Amino acid sequence: MKKILTSFMLIVVLVLAACGSDASSEDSSEGEGSKEGPKRHAIVFKNTGNPFGEKLMEGFENAIEEMGDEAILRAPDSPSVEGQVQIIEELITQQVDSIVISGNDEDALEPVLKKAMDQGIKVVSTDSAVNADSRMVNVNQADPEGVGRVQVEAVAEMMDYEGEFAILSATSQATNQNLWIEWMEKELEDAKYEDIELVKVAYGDDLRDKSVSETEALLKSYPDLKAIVSPTTVGLAAASKVITDRDLGDDIKVTGLGLPSEMAEYIENGVSPWIYLWNPIDLGYLSGYAAHALVDGTINGDEGDSFEAGELGSYDVVESETAEGTEILLGEPFKFDSENIDEWKDVY
Repeated sequence: MKKILTSFMLIVVLVLAACGSDASSEDSSEGEGSKEGPKRHAIVFKNTGNPFGEKLMEGFENAIEEMGDEAILRAPDSPSVEGQVQIIEELITQQVDSIVISGNDEDALEPVLKKAMDQGIKVVSTDSAVNADSRMVNVNQADPEGVGRVQVEAVAEMMDYEGEFAILSATSQATNQNLWIEWMEKELEDAKYEDIELVKVAYGDDLRDKSVSETEALLKSYPDLKAIVSPTTVGLAAASKVITDRDLGDDIKVTGLGLPSEMAEYIENGVSPWIYLWNPIDLGYLSGYAAHALVDGTINGDEGDSFEAGELGSYDVVESETAEGTEILLGEPFKFDSENIDEWKDVY
């Protein structure tokens, strides 16, 4: 009898073990299924309160939601590396699927971005690139050489090819602005600019109040200044306001890269005859699709890869001609002037 009970108990144990195995299998399969659900894509801009950044993130969010995934929009209060590092560490802990970064420094973010990639997170840079070891691909607004040279051509024409001008940039570590300025300086080597002098490169840190202060300092230090070029939306609007408020529009012209919505009044009053920019909404949108393509395996960030970017169409991954690594080019900068500003100022 004792042997019979022992055998019966053994059978019960085996049956229960089998049921437990089935339950574990079901739990496991449910977990695998949840991983196949919507992905989480994050974008980290330079700082909050930046109109360009707000439009960039809007485009990114549009793309991600268009694909049925979740968009996470983050930025530090000030344009600091430390603030971006803290945000990226939080995103790593949250195990997001991708991070799109507009870097406040080309190299300083490398350790935390490498940490993200080591944990399987796809990393894309946009707007302001990080170095090639810190990301898988960069989404570039336009060819940096073209952006730099066109700004010099513009300011030279506004100055009648004679006199002093200054540059009001973002932060001294901003890779995109620094690269554009390099090409501006190369363009100035042409003999046709021999009577033009670049007297100063100032930095407003993409903060309105500091950009205003830097503009006022330029006017005080260089009383013969004839123009200011600002390759950043915050600086361009700030410089234009200072020149307008001081009623110096007949003597000093302002140009650079700016949002039509912010620059319309200065184009209309003649302080800024024309400006350039690309659509930041499109830039964010393309960055979102690039991140998604990396996550789903359509591209690896290698030269020759191609993918579809929604309403923008097909894009190729190419080797960068100006830096290490690969990039995706959005397109050429667009000129905004008195002829077309009315149709664009309500768009972005």
